Amino acid sequence: MSSAQAHDPQPVIVIGAGVVGCAVAWLLQSRGHAVSLVDSTGHGPQIEEAGSSAALGLLMAQVYRRSSGRGWRLRQRSHSLWHQWRQQLEARGHAIPWRPGLVQLAQTGQELAAQARLVNERQHQGIQLQLLSQQALEALTPPIPKGAVGGLLSPQDGQLDPIPAMAALRADGLRLGLQLVADQVVGLERLGDTSTQRRWRLRLAGGGTLEAGWLVVCAGLGSPALLEPLGHSRPQNPVLGQALELQLPAGTPDPCLWPGSISWGGVNLVPRPGGRLWLGATLETDAADGRPDPASRAAALEQMRHLGGSAPDWLEQATPLRHWQGLRARPDGRPAPLLEQLEPGLLLASGHYRNGVLLAPASAEWAAAQIEARAPTDP
Repeated sequence: MSSAQAHDPQPVIVIGAGVVGCAVAWLLQSRGHAVSLVDSTGHGPQIEEAGSSAALGLLMAQVYRRSSGRGWRLRQRSHSLWHQWRQQLEARGHAIPWRPGLVQLAQTGQELAAQARLVNERQHQGIQLQLLSQQALEALTPPIPKGAVGGLLSPQDGQLDPIPAMAALRADGLRLGLQLVADQVVGLERLGDTSTQRRWRLRLAGGGTLEAGWLVVCAGLGSPALLEPLGHSRPQNPVLGQALELQLPAGTPDPCLWPGSISWGGVNLVPRPGGRLWLGATLETDAADGRPDPASRAAALEQMRHLGGSAPDWLEQATPLRHWQGLRARPDGRPAPLLEQLEPGLLLASGHYRNGVLLAPASAEWAAAQIEARAPTDP
């Protein structure tokens, strides 16, 4: 879709330069719209604890347990678009690291039976998944987490590095004429009031303003505060994502020999170049504000570090290099993600929760469809 041009180019402001905001801005700019991407970080990385900061970029599309509905459609469309986008961006000198393959480990016979049913279901859809026996998993090097009774291999799913992906989208967007505005949005104002279209004004922390006919809010946890004064209540709760990079002991076989990244009991293991490994997990919390306290964070990190007691010896002996985290936006009382046209010229693309990297292209395509009036507002 990104190669096509809009018949009626529009001025658009996108708020938020996480992976979803970057995808929306790049796609709209590539289609000929005049886009301003507003984020306090400007050209730099996201602030600490921003949602995309702790994303490992696992694209779990074909192993999604449902086979119909909105979530399924968004995942399959995004899965296809990411492969198209990677090829386009690489041809322009913006490579996005991609590691094919995803292995979901089963801890119980019940999980293994569910995986077998999914393999059969996907086969009828023309999608090839593969069951891995306990013996096949035990033959992998370095050894995988202890206790797996089997697993599911999805060769077409995999891991896309989110930081280079955001950098590639920004860089190519700038080449196409994208405007980056390094400032914080402190308020939104309606200009005019018609039933079909209006203009929008943004008030910036630096004292300036921006105006456009279309506004796409991709500000994650910052979105509700911008929308509430306009009469749109879309509460979102923070969910902590934590990530850890480890240097493996000398002589450890390269985890890149695995058939893909590994998902085990809510923890994801992603092989990295140079004998390194990423661990990542999402921490659910019962805290009143959704933000776990430092003690809970530390305990969850320790639990992840040792895979709940299932870490193999080589992983126990690995050296931690860095730890980072991010707060992901989970919609309160509504299905994720929030893709809504709230009123004329005002779009919301937020609340992607655990799937921001995966669903970024489909979210961008949805936004383009609303602006170009080529599709219904419900994705």
